[in-house]
Amino acid sequence: MQNKIARVSLALCTLTAPAVAQHADTVLFGEADAAAKSAPLEHHFVHPLTSPYVHEDSFITTDLRAWYVMHEFTAGSPIGSGDASVIAVQARVALTDRLQLVAYKDGYLEIDTPGLDDSGFNNIAAGLKWNFYRDWTTGTHASAGIGYELALGDEEVLQDYDEWRLWLSGNQAFGAMHLGATFNYFVPGGEEGLFEPAKRISWHVHADYRLNDNFSPVLEINGYKTLDDEPGSAPFSGVDVANIGGEGEDVITAGVGGEWRFSERLAARLAYESPLTDNLDLFGYRWTLSLVWGF
Repeated sequence: MQNKIARVSLALCTLTAPAVAQHADTVLFGEADAAAKSAPLEHHFVHPLTSPYVHEDSFITTDLRAWYVMHEFTAGSPIGSGDASVIAVQARVALTDRLQLVAYKDGYLEIDTPGLDDSGFNNIAAGLKWNFYRDWTTGTHASAGIGYELALGDEEVLQDYDEWRLWLSGNQAFGAMHLGATFNYFVPGGEEGLFEPAKRISWHVHADYRLNDNFSPVLEINGYKTLDDEPGSAPFSGVDVANIGGEGEDVITAGVGGEWRFSERLAARLAYESPLTDNLDLFGYRWTLSLVWGF
């Protein structure tokens, strides 16, 4: 228990975290969007909270996001009961007011179960996001992105494969209510790992409500599906952590939580997530803690 508290403290101290307001004041090349700066506060969305590696909104921001994830496996899990934890930091940089560099996966992963007890570094993944449509008056936004995951992680924690990622995201404001959705398509790259990686898709739905300037409750639904079963693939899905093939069964989870804003630039978020499906997979329940620091 003390070890877990220490991990949470480390994540909290990693205040080299991410952004709150949905406009980019720091743009490397060019000017920030003037309409975004003048957008009403009620049109400021909460960034995605659960499934942080693959859930992306439509906005172009410059921010850092620190993550601590505690994931529990059920007794019926293919690798037995136990837990896994991740500490990671993401970076997003507005290159222009329409183009963003996204470093979306890194960090240190520790797994402690009867079937797998090890720790190591995650793969590294980054990409570009293009905001091809936005209207701050109506609160309508849409983006597309492409990313690549490099096999720079440790095989002991199933991080040893290359993968392409293509995604589309959309966001819509209805006053203080904000809705969002992301769709991902994953294709194995050149480096194959311990298991045979497969083509996958995932989808993510987001809703938040700005109760006041300091707090917004958040609800998110996440879905994962393996499209092809390759010889040598695992008999379960790696959902949002690893591409280990799987048997193509859908995994759907729901997360509920909130964002607490200390200022326009700094916020803390916490969510509890559990599965809605009853498949042979690795999802028991999960706590996700995040800090966002915007520039």
